[in-house]
Amino acid sequence: MKVKENYVLTRVVDSFVLVPVGTGNVDLNTIISLNETGAFIWERLKEDTTKEALVDALTKEYEISRDKAEKDIDTFIAQMTEAGLIE
Repeated sequence: MKVKENYVLTRVVDSFVLVPVGTGNVDLNTIISLNETGAFIWERLKEDTTKEALVDALTKEYEISRDKAEKDIDTFIAQMTEAGLIE
């Protein structure tokens, strides 16, 4: 799984936003706000990866349980898939 390349992740103060690029007029309804964990996962999804690799990275970075990491990743992937941002 991998994120679509027509979005750029930008830090705005203490949060992160995904902004569409290269599509002509920017539709402000498609700007998505992410927390630090979401931004961390997004960065790893720039390269084709697996859920297992994401779980490994998340547990190492944030020292959380594998169960918590899997649930967070499942939620994130579902939301990004629903928004059409994951290939």
